[in-house]
Amino acid sequence: MTYQEKKSIISLISSILIFAAYCLYRYPHYPGGGASSREVLHYWGSFILILTLVSIAAHIIISIIFNIVFRMTTGEKEPAFADELDQRIDLLAFRNSFAVFVAGFLLAMGSLVLDHTLKVMFLVLIISGFISDVTGSLSKLYHYRRGV
Repeated sequence: MTYQEKKSIISLISSILIFAAYCLYRYPHYPGGGASSREVLHYWGSFILILTLVSIAAHIIISIIFNIVFRMTTGEKEPAFADELDQRIDLLAFRNSFAVFVAGFLLAMGSLVLDHTLKVMFLVLIISGFISDVTGSLSKLYHYRRGV
């Protein structure tokens, strides 16, 4: 298995674990039934903002740890450059990830048009962001294994 395949697998697993752990931690703090819309908006705004920051920080830390462990176990360094294949695979994965996120965003806005609650809109938006991240990692893994 190549460095890029291992990195994609680690990225996929870490995305799932970070998202699951954060949701299990934060979702029980959802404001009760009598909460005002201001409290609900504050909850979801902080949920998304903190999830984004936690996810970025965790991915950076996991990437550093992965590179250290990879170097210790194989004796090889991380590839210092990305060739044309790596760049093409990154672009394909980004395209797939972006398409999933845009579809989720449109679904979230559609839920507002259909008079669903803010909770539904934010859940669709958050889940589409998560699925977008997973789609990007799976796309990279697929293209490194099967080719472009």
